[in-house]
Amino acid sequence: MTVRERCTAIEECYEYMLGYAAKGVPGDDTGAGGPLRHHLHRAVTALTGIADAYTEAAAPHASFKNFLALLDQDGKNALAAIEMVLSLPSISSQVIDNLNALIHLRALLTDLFLIDEILRPQRVSEAT
Repeated sequence: MTVRERCTAIEECYEYMLGYAAKGVPGDDTGAGGPLRHHLHRAVTALTGIADAYTEAAAPHASFKNFLALLDQDGKNALAAIEMVLSLPSISSQVIDNLNALIHLRALLTDLFLIDEILRPQRVSEAT
């Protein structure tokens, strides 16, 4: 996955979870093939190795090293939470609401928004 595809998958998952949390569903009974789990699995795929993907995209910028370490840790934290939720046999809206509120997921999203803005072609060329 490209960094853009990873970011999109994570953002789409978060947006889907916001809607799911608002539904007041006591639990998902759609099993592994349901849309909630589909979005969560896409996010897991996107999060796996995300720091490495961004490190490659930001390679010419040595000053990004510390931020990329932060992105790596936030990605691992968010991944751990999503995998825990996916392990549940049934996922309620309340669980998803709590996942949405998790500081680790919010930190990851903010990390992605920041680095995506900085890595936009016009931003990178201005910085060099």
